Amino acid sequence: MSLTPKSIEILKGVSSATITTVLLKKGLRNVWLRGTRPLRPGQPRLVGPAFTLRFVPAREDLATPESWGNPISTRAAIEAMPEGCIAVVDAMGVADAGIFGDILCARMVKRNIAALVTDGVVRDLEGVLGTSLPVWCNGAAAPPSVAGLTFVGWGEPIACGGVAVFPDDVVVADQDGAVLIPKAQLDHVLAEGPEQERMEAWIVREVEQGAVLPGLYPMNAETKARYEAWKKG
Repeated sequence: MSLTPKSIEILKGVSSATITTVLLKKGLRNVWLRGTRPLRPGQPRLVGPAFTLRFVPAREDLATPESWGNPISTRAAIEAMPEGCIAVVDAMGVADAGIFGDILCARMVKRNIAALVTDGVVRDLEGVLGTSLPVWCNGAAAPPSVAGLTFVGWGEPIACGGVAVFPDDVVVADQDGAVLIPKAQLDHVLAEGPEQERMEAWIVREVEQGAVLPGLYPMNAETKARYEAWKKG
């Protein structure tokens, strides 16, 4: 199933934590992108198809300021991004070379890109925050990307935060970081995610009313019966 406006709205109501639980039940344990923290507190939960970009270690003959003008460059990649995508960037966890700065982020905003997610860092932090582009990353650093990385392309499978990300997989990012929904699992998450959220909200209410956790979380047969009766109203 493709990511539709309706499915985006559904997923905006499902936390990244819940998605990891739903996918864990399907045997998928490695879906949370390590090092992807919200750059600004209070960023809303965002959902979008992954547009992948990849860096490799810096090589002195390739990682130069002149390379920014090449046909294969972060600048060219931004122009290839479709509206509403989430740019997911494999920076190999490098923390001392900022992959994107304020100018590139400003252009992404103009192109209606939903967000930037990376296991690396950004630079020009004040300027990046000023663009209002939602960013999930591992912090900030002053040096440019070519100080530690070589950009090699976009639109191919990458590893971001230790997770395999393929183009058009679905990314959900919130205050817990970014999580990947494999494209083939989208229907399952859309079906199970809202129910998991509803069930856990009911459990929280039970806890607030004094219920003990054994038999409640996880539910035993009696608790499941009470929950099902509550759902029927």
